[in-house]
Amino acid sequence: MSTTSTVAPSANDGKKSIIERIGKKIPDPVIIFIWLFGLTLAGSFLMGGHSFEVMGADGGQIVHTVKNMLTTENVRWMFENAILTNWLSFGHGVLGIILIVMLGVGVAEDSGLLSTLIKKAGLKVNDKYLPALLVFIGIMSSVATDAGYLVLIPLAGLLYAGLGKNPLIGMAAAFAGVSAGFSANLLPATPVDVIVGVNAQIFAESQGVPFTNAAGEALTPATMHYFFIFASTFILATVGAWVTHKFVTPKLEKMDYQIPEDLDITNFEVTEAENKGLKAALFGLLVSIAIMTGLAMGPLAEYTNEAGKVVNPFLNNIILMITMTFLIAGVCYGKSTGKFKVMQDVINAMVKQMNTVGYVLVLTFFCYNFLALLSFTGLGTYITFLGASFLQFLGLDNFPILLIIGFIITTAVINLFVGGLTSKWMLLGPIFVPMLYQANPAMTPDLVAAAFRVADSSTNIVTPMMTYAGVILAFMRKYKPDLTIGDMIGIMMPYSIAFITIWTTALIGFFAFNIPLGF
Repeated sequence: MSTTSTVAPSANDGKKSIIERIGKKIPDPVIIFIWLFGLTLAGSFLMGGHSFEVMGADGGQIVHTVKNMLTTENVRWMFENAILTNWLSFGHGVLGIILIVMLGVGVAEDSGLLSTLIKKAGLKVNDKYLPALLVFIGIMSSVATDAGYLVLIPLAGLLYAGLGKNPLIGMAAAFAGVSAGFSANLLPATPVDVIVGVNAQIFAESQGVPFTNAAGEALTPATMHYFFIFASTFILATVGAWVTHKFVTPKLEKMDYQIPEDLDITNFEVTEAENKGLKAALFGLLVSIAIMTGLAMGPLAEYTNEAGKVVNPFLNNIILMITMTFLIAGVCYGKSTGKFKVMQDVINAMVKQMNTVGYVLVLTFFCYNFLALLSFTGLGTYITFLGASFLQFLGLDNFPILLIIGFIITTAVINLFVGGLTSKWMLLGPIFVPMLYQANPAMTPDLVAAAFRVADSSTNIVTPMMTYAGVILAFMRKYKPDLTIGDMIGIMMPYSIAFITIWTTALIGFFAFNIPLGF
């Protein structure tokens, strides 16, 4: 039987915010995506054949036409692609990434390694500083793309459970860092920097817009935001910690939650056997680092392909590297402590973790098929087109700060309905990079791109359309089975509001005081 932690209800428990009341009425994400799939079909039928134009990267007009999905050919497309292409291969195999990471984490968790690390952290780290640390690590995890969602957030929950606190507090702080702080980092030339920067240069130069900053200096695509994202890392970590202490902790510490049977928090002291296991795990970590170094310098080293493009196989397979690290360290720990006696014990640990992902499989089937349908019909592009057109006709030529704010608001609203940083940037960038510069030359490509990054990241945590929203909900339901997507949005809303407000203010500060965003 699970251990349940409860608190006495307070006099204010019956008073819920508007967000919470609305959130309680939001159905399960699976139901949402089933309805959205149906609405998209209906929308494609009503708008089938409707054409609209958007500006392409080469400066020409690209004509998009909404497809009617109820024609024989398109109905056939839905059935033929539902399983392999739209589900299993969606986003270059996002589902496979989720499952493979869970294998490694499952071994590390079942071996007892994670629980011991949690106890060590609880004895060594002042929990007053944990929110700032979790947000900071979450921001830095963007270097490893999706690893933060799949590794850090569950670990944050385990950490808080081990400390006798509501695990959702730690998970919320980590989620804020991983997702809302996705565009910040201390390291230059992250994958996001490259995607945004390189395409910003293409959008600018195709329209005759100089790819320079406000001082007229040439920009380097991968580092044109480095000063801004460096400062943003500390700003967001501080703001995230403040939100956690001021809003999230007071709310969630009143909430009941359950501790799963397999998480033993009755004895918070680290035993001699566990210390021995940690040393073995450290050895395993060093072994995995040695293996990864050999791979990074050998068969997975960076190279230039036949098309002249630089490819880095090691970074492209960072998820497998992380899984391998958890697996090796977990096996070493389990073997040292006696948890894993034979190889079958390791296999059983993997199977045990896979038994918990049933909801994720159901969710992703409907979610990914809906997103694929939205893209294939052209309705996703049309939604983005409408939002972009609305801002285009505001006529704020002489007010660059309002242009920045207006673009951030437009992108943030679109982000609530259409996920995917790259896809939105490829649609919004060709329109707004040249258009805003032509409206006011102070709106340089790096400034427009930075505004896009602020808006896109800040609202990721409050939309069920974000690819990992359902996965995070499944992680949280481990401790609070009746948690709804509305509850999760209510928990994360203070982070989103604080981040977009403070981050926008910081960007305006850079602009107003002529501080370069990067180099």
